[in-house]
Amino acid sequence: MHISAGCQMTYDCPQPTPMLLTISPHPSREPDLLAPQSVTFNPPIPFRQYLDGFGNTCTRIVAPAGRLEISTALIARDSGLVDPVLPLARQHPVEQLPDEILVYLLGSHYCDTDRLADIAWKLFGQGPTGWGRVQSICDFTHSRIKFGYEHARPTRTASEAFYEQRGVCRDYAHLAVTLCRCVNIPARYCTGFLGDIGTPKPWGTMDFAAWFEVYLDGAWHTFDARNNTPRIGRILMARGRDATDVAIATTFGPNTLANFIVFTDEVLEDGTKVEE
Repeated sequence: MHISAGCQMTYDCPQPTPMLLTISPHPSREPDLLAPQSVTFNPPIPFRQYLDGFGNTCTRIVAPAGRLEISTALIARDSGLVDPVLPLARQHPVEQLPDEILVYLLGSHYCDTDRLADIAWKLFGQGPTGWGRVQSICDFTHSRIKFGYEHARPTRTASEAFYEQRGVCRDYAHLAVTLCRCVNIPARYCTGFLGDIGTPKPWGTMDFAAWFEVYLDGAWHTFDARNNTPRIGRILMARGRDATDVAIATTFGPNTLANFIVFTDEVLEDGTKVEE
């Protein structure tokens, strides 16, 4: 199948404001693009891209004083298959993990493992290991948090999500990642496009999605505590320790986000939207 995806963001800045944007597909998905992603700015401004320490494509700009519209669009091939499920995938003893994986066992800004370690071991320390343990964490997180955009708060940590029992997709991912790390399963935060392909209507408002990956049996595997079911059509944009590393926009000065639109649709080869 083919998936059309993109976003439009509008910022009002009282002064020239440097910005760091994560608005491009992850390099691992670039071979699936039917054409290079379009990135446009109105008014036109210079920009440059680089790969960060996690392998994500980042864009640097200086937004001019006034209004700036940022738009992206892409069409990607996708297998049309749901996320793989490998229930026999095993958990590695910590001492056998590759050196570069250890960072994903440590606490980070939003994944405050020190506050949830005792709880995690009490909840999951005596149950299954490996894939089964991660799935148990997803089941718990999915039922623990009540979803609602009115509950969004950019400062909420995993432990706060645990106690407040409300949030949005990033909070589900942060809590699940943190609980995995607490019980010695390397986990990393992911963001990208995830439409409603293969799910029943009514569909909610489209937004960027957050999910996570865990390291089992020598490979990374996708899990999604928010939806808690295998889904079709994920387009990865960035991975990191938590939302700090993969923020869609990091701004270095005062600004107001005046408009924000995300779209993800299945399309035919000619670009026509597939109507469900």
